[in-house]
Amino acid sequence: MRHLPGEPHQLPVHRTSLANYQSRHFRYETDHGIATITLNRPERKNPLTFDSYAELRDLFRSLSEATDIKAVVLTGAEGNFCSGGDVHEIIGPLTKLDMPGLLTFTRLTGDVVKAIRACPQPVIAAIDGICAGAGALLALASDLRLGTARCRIAFLFTRVGLAGCDMGACALLPRVIGQGRAAELLLTGRTVSGEEAESWGFLNRLCAPPDLLPAALKLAAELGGGPTFAHAMTKKMLQQEWNMGVDEAIEAEAQAQAICMATNDFHRAYHAFVDKQKAEFKGD
Repeated sequence: MRHLPGEPHQLPVHRTSLANYQSRHFRYETDHGIATITLNRPERKNPLTFDSYAELRDLFRSLSEATDIKAVVLTGAEGNFCSGGDVHEIIGPLTKLDMPGLLTFTRLTGDVVKAIRACPQPVIAAIDGICAGAGALLALASDLRLGTARCRIAFLFTRVGLAGCDMGACALLPRVIGQGRAAELLLTGRTVSGEEAESWGFLNRLCAPPDLLPAALKLAAELGGGPTFAHAMTKKMLQQEWNMGVDEAIEAEAQAQAICMATNDFHRAYHAFVDKQKAEFKGD
């Protein structure tokens, strides 16, 4: 392709459409750029399997290149979020694996959390009923958490003879609820009610059970209709600044904000304000 002098060269960029993604191990639906992932094994309180772990990892990785998905809601079917790893399909087989096999599995589960944290879209967990073990980590890895008073959250690992340091729990949980509270939950494995989880800051808000998913979808739509490039930058900086000193973080934010000031969305917002209109963001 020939370019005129001064015309910017367009590099080929791979983009993925996930509006019509066909899931195999959970329910996946999209509506106006909002993807809803529903863990869908209600007869067992929606436990995870080797296959669902792998598909969740791959899907969230693909979201990094999906321009048609603006926000994600993660939830569970029929009154429960997720009971963790399936006792019969995961826990039992793990007792027969050698150390290389065990490490392959624990890295897989950690990769799901990494993928959720790395995808640019805001991820909202809608939590009802049981939210335990690896299910609690899926909720913790999400950017925002809505729950019900009847939800029950537990980091159960020590109850089954494992360390509480699973899937990033010792890094993520203290940053959400504080070191002392995180130590209590990870050492004791005790269950936390929805009210306590909200008071500790684990849940952003409580909803009545019938209102939970609509509230999560409404929030996702609000975020999806906003400046999605800026949201992705905010999420990225929230993640990266954990490992920065204050001066380094201030410089990183100066660079990030300068990039956002060069976007069309920033200019749209300015002109909309001048014209006393609502800005229409397009994520560029």
